[in-house]
Amino acid sequence: MSNMRKDIHLTGRDLMGMVQLRPQDVGKYALVPGPKERMEAIVKKLENPIKNFSFMEYTMYTGDYQGTKLTTINGGRFAADTSITTEILCNAQIKGMIRLGSCGALREDMKVGDLVVVTTALRGEGVTQYYLKDGEIPAADKNFSETLFAVAKAAQSQNPMLGKIHMGPCWTTDALLRETREVISKAVDQGAIIADMVTAAFLGICQTYKIPAAAIMAVSDNVITGEMGFMNPDYYMAEGSMIEIGLNFIKKI
Repeated sequence: MSNMRKDIHLTGRDLMGMVQLRPQDVGKYALVPGPKERMEAIVKKLENPIKNFSFMEYTMYTGDYQGTKLTTINGGRFAADTSITTEILCNAQIKGMIRLGSCGALREDMKVGDLVVVTTALRGEGVTQYYLKDGEIPAADKNFSETLFAVAKAAQSQNPMLGKIHMGPCWTTDALLRETREVISKAVDQGAIIADMVTAAFLGICQTYKIPAAAIMAVSDNVITGEMGFMNPDYYMAEGSMIEIGLNFIKKI
């Protein structure tokens, strides 16, 4: 038995204290992109945005969006750093969160620039084993996901240039450079239609705290066909549309 003085060395509540964040400082909902540039695009849509904190590589803002108090933070690009920012959001008592991410397609018929609303996530990362029981599956809130999908479909009907809207399971991995044929085949056999490096951790932690959450992804590449689309204009269009979809979701929920 260890001689640790506390049950947990560092908690999400401890992190809140370090960055001087209080529950009353944040919004009812949070939009959580990965990169800082995507977060900054959301901030431009807010009225009277206030910087809650800037710590290491992460920055949080809260402002008003058409009558709703809304928070956004660049929530991390990988499962490990996403777990830190998600813990902060959960301990700040956010009432619901939407992840705005990017992903690799695991189906040939999916194109760069398509959008995917996640239902569940396969656990191929190293975070969720510390939050969830063996066999427990990170899942998006059903109401959030269905509303997000409907909002995305409405956006597609208004913009014919936007790619297709999909809905299904995601596989989250820590090993971007070991997405081998064998590993991918296993994920596909388990039902995954996309791969990323965040969503299982994000949904799993929100699930642990009983906070409704969902995720929408822009397809940046296709793991099956080998297509790379990070510089593809269709990907950038999907990324911008995803932000608008997230904001429109806030008006609907």
